[in-house]
Amino acid sequence: MRQAGRYMPEYRRVRRRYSFLELCRTPAAAAEVTVTAVDRLGVDAAILFADILLLLEPLGVGLEYSRNEGPVIHRPVRTPQDVGRLPRIDAAAELPYVYEAVRLSQANLRVPLIGFSGAPFTLASYLVEGGGSRHYLHTKTLMYRAPRAWHELMSFLVDNVISYLRRQIEAGAQAVQVFDSWVGCLSPYDYRQFVLPHMKRLFENLPGQVPTIHFGTGTAGLLEMLREGGGTVIGLDWRVDLIQGWQRVGFDRAIQGNLDPAALLGPRDLLLEQARAVLEKAAGHPGHIFNLGHGILPQTPVDQVRALVDFVHEYSQSSRARG
Repeated sequence: MRQAGRYMPEYRRVRRRYSFLELCRTPAAAAEVTVTAVDRLGVDAAILFADILLLLEPLGVGLEYSRNEGPVIHRPVRTPQDVGRLPRIDAAAELPYVYEAVRLSQANLRVPLIGFSGAPFTLASYLVEGGGSRHYLHTKTLMYRAPRAWHELMSFLVDNVISYLRRQIEAGAQAVQVFDSWVGCLSPYDYRQFVLPHMKRLFENLPGQVPTIHFGTGTAGLLEMLREGGGTVIGLDWRVDLIQGWQRVGFDRAIQGNLDPAALLGPRDLLLEQARAVLEKAAGHPGHIFNLGHGILPQTPVDQVRALVDFVHEYSQSSRARG
């Protein structure tokens, strides 16, 4: 979950040479921070350094990464007419630097590499809202008042996410993750009507031999539908009890999660106590991937992350020895 970032001094040194978007567009630098994070943390898989919104840049909507405001869309898509004006291009074909970063990273890693994309709903919400939002009023207005345009937009984004992830797999990604960071704003009814059919088509059209991770935040009320949407692995955030969430997803699926990333800001003993609680809930059942419930926060001490990784490895090894 966001392994390379502002909390790491190695990453900050690279960022002094590049803006965020320049870093994403420079394969050697993106691969460097991807590999450095794995070497520093000792994790069991790498997350490609990129951004969930890169697919939107070729659409000409004015994507900018502001230092203080985060991603901004200067020409948001809020009406059926706006949707109709989007260029019907293969946006994924415009991102060769991502696939080169995959190749360079994979060639320098001793662990598997996970590629990723933003999910169609999260991408659509950024397009419609123009940036961050608390209530997603523009997004829901388009959904409710212009459902045909909404489904047209989602279908277009699904096509591009499929193409994008397939290209990452062809370049060497050994698993892919779909991040639906904003989907927790939806009711179960809205998810089923406006999102679920599109997620099913997305996962049905990814290569079956590659593991797929379906992750969202604030999804405690949507877990059964996330399973229905697809994915080899369903991500759980920290707002749901791990074993209860797994029961709802089904034990025939793997799960990923679900430590609160804020726990890394607390005392070391409390951090490890909470990690132990997650592992004890999983009880060694096959298919649990220990992870945070969302990305590492910028204020996180690197030593805390390394201590957490070491603890999980030691606990898992001792549990296997006992079992």
